[in-house]
Amino acid sequence: MDINVTLIAQMAAFAMLVWFIHRVLMNPLVAMLSQRQKRIADGLAAGERGKHELELASRRAVENLHEAKQKAAEIIAQADKRAAQLVEEAKAAAKLEAERMIAGAQASIAQETVRAREALRGQVAGLAVAGAEKILRREIDAKAHAELLDAIKNEL
Repeated sequence: MDINVTLIAQMAAFAMLVWFIHRVLMNPLVAMLSQRQKRIADGLAAGERGKHELELASRRAVENLHEAKQKAAEIIAQADKRAAQLVEEAKAAAKLEAERMIAGAQASIAQETVRAREALRGQVAGLAVAGAEKILRREIDAKAHAELLDAIKNEL
């Protein structure tokens, strides 16, 4: 009978151990497992959110880069257009300046031509008087014949 009593005593001890574990240890163990499960689920959810946010940030970065490239292209196009406009304005200003300089040079040439003609007329008049003096073999008074010399100058 020793086996039966010890077996019953062991069964009773085992039942008390199960009751003790279930009553005292099971609730904290279940709470701890549930907390750990919740933390793991939260971590996985945060990982998914982070992955989604990373994907969104990557898309925004690509879009921002695309926009920046477009704006840079627009700025370069505007700069090229402005440069071409400045070149055209400079060409027009240079052309006007050249025309002004040519007109000034032509006016200066015209003045020099008039002065040269006047000087030539004076010389021709003097030569004509000298030639006439030699032909007539007498001296001509320049003061007396000033009107005659002016008339000769104007005819030439």
